[in-house]
Amino acid sequence: MNPENELNRSPLIDGALKLYVLLAYLFVFAPILASFVFSFNSDRFPSIPLGHFSTEWYRAVASDPLVWDGLRNTLLIGAVVGIVSTALGFGAAYTDYRYRFFGKQVYLALALLPPTIPVVIMGLAMLAYLSRINLSGNALSVIIAHVVICSPFAMAVIRLRLSQMDPSLEPAAWNLGASEWAAMRHVIIPFTRPAILGALFITMAVSFDEFAIAWFVSGLNETLPVKVLGFLQGQVSPRINAIGTFVFITSMTLVILAQLLLSGRGPATDKE
Repeated sequence: MNPENELNRSPLIDGALKLYVLLAYLFVFAPILASFVFSFNSDRFPSIPLGHFSTEWYRAVASDPLVWDGLRNTLLIGAVVGIVSTALGFGAAYTDYRYRFFGKQVYLALALLPPTIPVVIMGLAMLAYLSRINLSGNALSVIIAHVVICSPFAMAVIRLRLSQMDPSLEPAAWNLGASEWAAMRHVIIPFTRPAILGALFITMAVSFDEFAIAWFVSGLNETLPVKVLGFLQGQVSPRINAIGTFVFITSMTLVILAQLLLSGRGPATDKE
């Protein structure tokens, strides 16, 4: 670090910024921490003082076939959505990197548009469209809707990685006799592998957590977040804390793996 910058820094401002960051993280994670603590509480209702330590609610969740059905649907949909969204995102990002064409800014705006649309409007629109083609109410409808939402995330992550690539590498491979597919396989994909894997984990996490659109289009093939919403209707079930803890840990694991890959500390980048 530059010594001049060290001299100009104020300990008071540094302390205030650190305190602000700490309070921000506390504000975000306090409800999640409370849910984690109450998931091991023997009392049915979350209250202070706590009851004794118990895994009763986790056992109740593990013995509920509806939860297992929701988890199975969530994992299957999340895996398919992650793979398809990452493939589409890679194609869209490479098109932006490789080609120059009229209307490119419009292309980018439309490609990145879905996450900016309110989920209720998107859910209603997907329900209306999928119903007209007789696809509403099954797992495929959730996959289609989630791919629409998740593909822009994959595109953004891979596009950022491609922007860091020397534009002369691919033409150099062509000049050395490589075909376009060979250059893709030996130059583009190895360079973007961390971003591809990061996009895969991020899109899986987004699909795993999303419930609003899934609630509109899933029908009887409910995902786990939609099951939690069902538990909330008419009663306060302590099983929600146990399910919420599991969903949070799973999502955070996927996001942390993506962050490690994108920051260059993942196993895929160590081989480059």
